Amino acid sequence: MRLVRLGTARDERPSIMFEDGKAVDVTDYIGDFNPAFFASDGIEELRKLLHGNPARALPIAPIRFGPPVGQPGKIVCIGLNYADHAAESGATIPLEPVVFFKASNTLIGPNDDVRIPRRSRKTDWEVELSVVIGRTCRYLNSDEEALAAIAGYMVCNDVSEREFQLERGGQWVKGKSCETFNPAGPWLVTPDEVGDVNRLDLWLDVNGQRRQTGTTSTMIFGVAEIIRYLSQFMVLDPGDIINTGTPSGVALGTAGQPYLRPGDLVELGITGLGVQRQRFISAP
Repeated sequence: MRLVRLGTARDERPSIMFEDGKAVDVTDYIGDFNPAFFASDGIEELRKLLHGNPARALPIAPIRFGPPVGQPGKIVCIGLNYADHAAESGATIPLEPVVFFKASNTLIGPNDDVRIPRRSRKTDWEVELSVVIGRTCRYLNSDEEALAAIAGYMVCNDVSEREFQLERGGQWVKGKSCETFNPAGPWLVTPDEVGDVNRLDLWLDVNGQRRQTGTTSTMIFGVAEIIRYLSQFMVLDPGDIINTGTPSGVALGTAGQPYLRPGDLVELGITGLGVQRQRFISAP
């Protein structure tokens, strides 16, 4: 299934998206795609609903896509998880996953404007595979347990301000948590429709110029290993989002460091998970 949330900001309606471009609004049945939905095994309930009561699918008119997950408890991020990105950043290959947090209120729709922060000189892009947790995870013992805990996958742009992140002291969270810094979607795709998550292609363009091309097959730590690892240090709750890292090609590692400026257009996508399109604007 493809889970989408459609409508104006903070008034999105949860829907099921079909490959023919039509959608069924399921608000009356489940409320929202939020932590409570995932905790109650809501995806399986939706499957039963659609199987036993096929609703009339309606074409999607031009409408805003919101983030597929509403009000996640936390966004956990993995840094330097592609060897080529670690190299371009001047970092050594990590022996364990590099973990940091991103404020959960950075989450916006896949095509919403991204605000470049005041006094920013180094706003950067990062196409990433994101994982949404579907059940409580603590002290997992195997990759099988980790994979069974996944509700689905989606595209995220882990927007970063490199000066805030690397030159202002403290942890990376300052460069990652500026408002609008986590466009997500357009939809959440359940694992049964994704296939081999370790062989997905990622790409990102800035103003029509290809900047990132990669594949999840080159991740240092795979999806299952990341979830199992994190569960040793924190409880992962239903609805939590994990950004799994970015391949090479970010502005930080590019000659001339072409950081983003107001008016720039960023487009990005992952095989089978959809495409995003963001205009970067000045913060009010």
